[in-house]
Amino acid sequence: MTAAATAQPVLTCLDMRFPLDKAVLPPRARKLLRTGAYEAKEAVAAQKLIRKGDVVMELGGGIGFMSTLVATKTPARAVHAFEANPALIPYIRRVHALNGAGTARVTHAVLGERDGTAPFYVRPNFLASSLSPMEDDSPEVTEVEVPTLDMNRVMSELKPSVLICDIEGAEVDVLPKMDLSSLRAVLIETHPQWIGKDGIRRVFNCLDAAGLVFFPRWSHGKVAVFRSDW
Repeated sequence: MTAAATAQPVLTCLDMRFPLDKAVLPPRARKLLRTGAYEAKEAVAAQKLIRKGDVVMELGGGIGFMSTLVATKTPARAVHAFEANPALIPYIRRVHALNGAGTARVTHAVLGERDGTAPFYVRPNFLASSLSPMEDDSPEVTEVEVPTLDMNRVMSELKPSVLICDIEGAEVDVLPKMDLSSLRAVLIETHPQWIGKDGIRRVFNCLDAAGLVFFPRWSHGKVAVFRSDW
């Protein structure tokens, strides 16, 4: 690590370090990191859920929080994060490097039905960026084309045993089309405010059909855990 990297201001959360880059981190994210509340429910569930040797796939890499946590605080063998927002990829790689997350990898792509590209809407608050336009989008929202990868080819190549998913409502389109047969567990932040009751039903039904049953003990609010081994 260079002297410049070590001198850079950082925020610390759960003993993990995040560069204090205000162009990436909005005020709310900075506050949650400072108070240890950033993705707190997901962090607790992941540390209970992930076992030695697990290969973890993360859809929605965000700022690299969960992939860094998995790589440094669980016995997972590897974690493969996929993030659509091109502005976040360099930041995620900085976070991985800063924390010595050597088993974490990030790929700039959306998983879909085939290889290609798709429109992605980058919003000033990265947490609100998504594959779908919104009625109240401001002129600051930028539409970009991002790579798409065949989800089932990726699943076949990586053979993940655990899936972590936070993709702002796209779970209702992705999960029912995904081959989930290699998974023993799923940790997902659901988005009922966008996908509604029918969308939640579709997500739960497709996971149940794959033998992944809702596990209430480690679930909390919109964060849901599914396991095949309980």
